[in-house]
Amino acid sequence: MLLSKQQEVAMGEQADPGIVNQFGLYDDQQLQNFIDRKGEAMAKISHRPNLDYEFKIVDSPVVNAFALPGGYVYFSRGIMAHFNNEAEFAGVLGHEIGHITARHSAQQYSKSMAAQLGLAVGSVASETFREFSDLAQTGVGLLFLKYGRDDERQSDKLGVQYSTEIGYDAHEMADFFNTLDRKREEAEQEIPGFLSTHPHPQDRYQTVKQLATQWQQKLNVEDPEVNRNSYLRMIDGLVYGEDPKQGYVENKVFYHPVMKFQYPIPEGWNLQNTPQQVQMASENGDALMILTLSGESSLDAAAKAVLSNYNLEPVKSDRINVNGFPAIAMVADQQQQNQTLRTLTYVIEGDGRIYTFIAVTTINNFNTYQPIFQRTMGDFERLTDPAKINVEPKRIDIKTVARSGTLESALRYYGTDEDDLHELSVLNGMSLTDRVEKGMLIKTIDG
Repeated sequence: MLLSKQQEVAMGEQADPGIVNQFGLYDDQQLQNFIDRKGEAMAKISHRPNLDYEFKIVDSPVVNAFALPGGYVYFSRGIMAHFNNEAEFAGVLGHEIGHITARHSAQQYSKSMAAQLGLAVGSVASETFREFSDLAQTGVGLLFLKYGRDDERQSDKLGVQYSTEIGYDAHEMADFFNTLDRKREEAEQEIPGFLSTHPHPQDRYQTVKQLATQWQQKLNVEDPEVNRNSYLRMIDGLVYGEDPKQGYVENKVFYHPVMKFQYPIPEGWNLQNTPQQVQMASENGDALMILTLSGESSLDAAAKAVLSNYNLEPVKSDRINVNGFPAIAMVADQQQQNQTLRTLTYVIEGDGRIYTFIAVTTINNFNTYQPIFQRTMGDFERLTDPAKINVEPKRIDIKTVARSGTLESALRYYGTDEDDLHELSVLNGMSLTDRVEKGMLIKTIDG
């Protein structure tokens, strides 16, 4: 290993701000207190109790949990929504702490350093525009480290051990793998982190079930905790899916209700939205547009920063007006080894902020894409429609089953749309034909 314990801890400390900045933290003090309490209890009985662990909920709808070297454990609000009891959470918590105690994250990072591999978050852009589209610094890239199956199996074993030792039924951890497998099947692209490189779900399911039984016998645990109702009540009201306050797309228009701006999305383009920036890429990946906030205090300084940050040679620059906002439109080139990239940048000042809207393609394709770039950037405007500004997110809504029957009948009783039945069955960790009893709590979606 190339990392000492001190370096490992330092790496986590350095990476954590990037994670928080990239995704934001989900503001729910009750949930935060819960993961802190359980995390601290598990850390004490782990193989590395002397690390200063930190446990955080990131504001992302993706179903994921991940760990950084040195004691940093993160849960997305998406995975918190898909747990159906405390024991499922505890199993995943133990799995992630297992990655830390076994130093898997540090080992993988060490290997990537040795191989001089770049670490980058997912992007809608092609490799041609990687310099423009990279959001990640090293820490964010660690989310996407891929562990080998032996590492995953070891972390599963540690997750069973740790969750059992703090009193939970680790059989529930195995059941949660079924939910993960169903999420994997419905995902159209590779899912990072917790879902990406794990052993075959059914093999894993059986192994974890057996380990749970063995550890309960070994520790003489006769009545392990599951705590379904307490967990479901705790996530009642949790934001589910994309949060519109971070920006949303409707009818091929991107709206940001907090910053109060909007602009059109080109036909057929893919979009990736994060708290730091919005990326849009053409269908075949040969053109890219990125909207970010500039850290500069003037239009001129922001324009100079774009040239400096991306090593661009200016071609021409004009002062323009974009729907009442003063702006600079700038064409500039970046020389690469085998080709020239041409960029069109609009630096726009509005409502106390400076926005940098940069579009890039090869110089050979620039004339083809220039009208699309100009139309998108030129239609950047202030958002004033209250109906678009006051959009509320979907939230988990916990309901009590009115009468015994199937999950499907219970969901239909509460007005669930036909198209949402499958999604809610996954969210509840059940099949639509599974029996539910009167008085049982289930998840529905409000909004």
